[in-house]
Amino acid sequence: MTDRVILHCDCNGFYASVEQLKRPELKTVPMAVCGDPESRHGIILAKNELAKGFGIKTAETINEAKRKCPDLVLVPPHHKEYAHWSRVVNAIYARYTEQVEPFGIDESWLDVTGSTGLFGDGKTIADRLRKEVREETGLTISVGVSFNKIFAKLGSDHKKPDATTVIGRDDLSWMVWPKPVNSLLYVGTATELTLRSVGIRTIGQLALSDPEMLELRLGKLGRQLWEYANGLEHEPVASVYDKRPVKSVGNGMTFRRDLVGEADVRLGVNALSDEVATRLRKAGMKCRTVQLTIKDPGLRSITRQKSVGTATDLAHVLSACAMELWRDNWDPRAPIRMLTVTGQNLVTPDEDVEQLMLFEEADTVKRKKQAGLERAMDAIRGKYGAGAIHSAGLLGNDLGISTDPEHENEKPSEFGPEEG
Repeated sequence: MTDRVILHCDCNGFYASVEQLKRPELKTVPMAVCGDPESRHGIILAKNELAKGFGIKTAETINEAKRKCPDLVLVPPHHKEYAHWSRVVNAIYARYTEQVEPFGIDESWLDVTGSTGLFGDGKTIADRLRKEVREETGLTISVGVSFNKIFAKLGSDHKKPDATTVIGRDDLSWMVWPKPVNSLLYVGTATELTLRSVGIRTIGQLALSDPEMLELRLGKLGRQLWEYANGLEHEPVASVYDKRPVKSVGNGMTFRRDLVGEADVRLGVNALSDEVATRLRKAGMKCRTVQLTIKDPGLRSITRQKSVGTATDLAHVLSACAMELWRDNWDPRAPIRMLTVTGQNLVTPDEDVEQLMLFEEADTVKRKKQAGLERAMDAIRGKYGAGAIHSAGLLGNDLGISTDPEHENEKPSEFGPEEG
């Protein structure tokens, strides 16, 4: 069977590069895109090459970055601009194949297997794309070329900026396997620590380990990572014409001051749950799992999940689950900087088949009344705006939770820190 030709295209320093398109003088100074320190969004979202030279890292605090580089120029993010240029770059990719699958706002996989007869081999197409993106937009991309998505992604990370890296089957032992295991996609900090605890520090050690042992340690992810390390990943690249399935709906906020105690947490959770429920109903989906992420002032975070008995799109159910997760997993005296509530394991109403027993009837009636109330709120907001109706507890709050439709609360969309 002939190998596929998969590309992974990664826009270099995307946020910072877009800012430099608008203000070319920023190319000559160390600069970083960051949140507003006064609103407690003070972390580095992206940086240019000069800032990287000072050791500036994405997701570190502004204070940490300024200690490394006192002359660092800070620029606020302009998310609409980033979305615009992301569409422009993906349109260039689409000239070569309809199989273009975005991975975040600044990365995309391309399957160009069927295009090599027209445009040349994978490296030739990658070099053409780099040239066209650079000349037409002023942005640069790094491209990995390989026989699957995982190694193509590894290739684009291998050399930056504005570079092409090819990883073939003959390159695994000398190029891929010596790399640290955390360079493999989906090996995060916790997974890396688990792997290190059993002596696995490189991709090669992962590839040569026992997949059953990995599955015992990491569940399904363990075997999946073993397959990745051995080049056994075969997931197709989605088409631009495919409708992307909604996998989760979440909303998060970094608060103006730390949350301390149950009353503060409940206020934040209620506001976030209301937004998530509204978006679920708008998408025609319900969730079977609620996830809560908590971040403290030191930027340490935990994420916990809980299944709901019956799939839901109701704010009060999401809020109750999130509050239970908080009580079970967090010291109630410990301050909280940020909360995120997410509905996962989504289903359509048609898939949500309830096996109702006689003794559940009263609860069902109560749930239907609550659903009617929340949908009435949706109608009011749809007619008069997002701020037309909200919980009375939000009035005059000092947490930064806005009741003004002109000032939407922060959502953890694709517009987070762009690179690790």
